[in-house]
Amino acid sequence: MSTAPSEEPYDVVLLVEQALTAADAAQVRGLHQELDDDPTIEVRYHVLLPMADAAAAVEASLGVIGGADLIAPPITPSPDEIERLRSEYRDQADRDLATTREMLVAAGAIIGGVAIVTEPPVDALIGKVREVDGREAIILTRPHLVAEFFHVDWTSRARRKLGVPILHLLEHEEG
Repeated sequence: MSTAPSEEPYDVVLLVEQALTAADAAQVRGLHQELDDDPTIEVRYHVLLPMADAAAAVEASLGVIGGADLIAPPITPSPDEIERLRSEYRDQADRDLATTREMLVAAGAIIGGVAIVTEPPVDALIGKVREVDGREAIILTRPHLVAEFFHVDWTSRARRKLGVPILHLLEHEEG
């Protein structure tokens, strides 16, 4: 009496900066082609998408608008304005996460979970890798040359803290 081999989970945690394109999803799936050919292994993707902080965005924009030459003090946004911006950011993050999920599923991925994170992105990545006993982490971002040069980008920070392979991919631009 033969029994089918049990599937061994191979959990991959993706930290994405924005919605994945079809090309991004195909690139990620292509990384695990060999594993897909083994019927005893199930590759599962767990996607994390950081949500922008509304208060920090307002402060940053005020810093750009204001400066040493500013005569009048900057207008401080009301809590209602910050909450409206936070709601807009949440809606955008929900759309980006849904698009990412759709692109990965269309590329043949099995989704283990998706989440919007509000904590520091690298901390969220580390927590998820540990939670699911992740075998690897993939970080997809737009190019950030200055951060990468000084090794303060997500990938460099995660490499210092995780004991799994970490791959940094640059997201494809829609065009």
